[in-house]
Amino acid sequence: MDGGNSVDIQKAVNIFIRISFIAILFIWSFTIIKPLFMITLWGIIIAVSSFPLHKELTKILRGRDKLSAILLVAIGLMCVILPVVLFMGSIIESLRKIAENLKAGTLTIPPVSEEIKGIPILGKKIGELWTLFTGNFRDIIEEVTPQLQIYAPKILGIISKLGLTIVQFILSILIGGIFLMNAEVSSRGASKIFKILIGEFVEKFHEIAAATIRSVVQGVVGIAIIQAVIAGIGMLVVGVPGAGVWSVLVMVLAIIQLPPMIILLPIAIYVYSKQTITVAILYIIWTLFVGVLDNILKPLLLGRGVDIPMLVILLGSLGGMLTYGIIGLFVGPVILSLGYKFIVALVEKNEIKNSD
Repeated sequence: MDGGNSVDIQKAVNIFIRISFIAILFIWSFTIIKPLFMITLWGIIIAVSSFPLHKELTKILRGRDKLSAILLVAIGLMCVILPVVLFMGSIIESLRKIAENLKAGTLTIPPVSEEIKGIPILGKKIGELWTLFTGNFRDIIEEVTPQLQIYAPKILGIISKLGLTIVQFILSILIGGIFLMNAEVSSRGASKIFKILIGEFVEKFHEIAAATIRSVVQGVVGIAIIQAVIAGIGMLVVGVPGAGVWSVLVMVLAIIQLPPMIILLPIAIYVYSKQTITVAILYIIWTLFVGVLDNILKPLLLGRGVDIPMLVILLGSLGGMLTYGIIGLFVGPVILSLGYKFIVALVEKNEIKNSD
């Protein structure tokens, strides 16, 4: 009997040692990769969302999958570098001016111009609304200026972080390219990992996860980036100050599913007051096109994937941005959507079991 107890104790000790070793190994591994965790995660998301395009391009290139991955990486880098070249100077200058005005306590909103007031029928109303808004906002600014001044150094700190964010996106694209070069191996590995982690709770969850990632990246993030770039180009052409900052705000609003016209409409009014009638009308048409672009693209892109409630996208975007910064704005809605789809799949499976 004593011999049996000693054998059981020895087995328990061996199990404890193995579990402890595995736990230490996982914790140690996570500690090592933690600085690159979000970058790698975004790289995986990029690879999964661009995999169908990779397959089609591989067919066109007669099976040369490595060349296909390299071309997609080059396109991805261009999509990051070109907006940086276009908007970075504007973003840095605008943030610098905001920080200086906050520090000096001179942050103001200009009054509506006489050109706007002269618009037939609508001009007077626009002037009244603008005066009401800016008057209230000026009062608020005057009250909170002492508190806002402490954020001036933080805004300047954001400028220094912009370069780091760009480097993170470049690294993520390169990591995504590496996964695409080993697409089949990565797919099999993901399937096995999900099977170990989730088991039989949700069958083929890796396929659900892939469809969800593509849906969110193409139908939400992708459209937001397109809207921001097109809006930014229009603002640059007509000489809107701080075009880079406004473009980023347009992208943020589009990702969290708020209408970009919240930003674009006041800018259109500003352009009307500063430019000729012809330029102003062309810019307003351009702005309206940007505003309705999501209604045109969403049925084409979001419809290819799976339906995700906009509340999930909103919470994921805001939570991701607050937790991880700019890159979290993109990763957050994808991760929260995955969690949502897992819960939905689990509930549906339990309902099927109960009905049987």
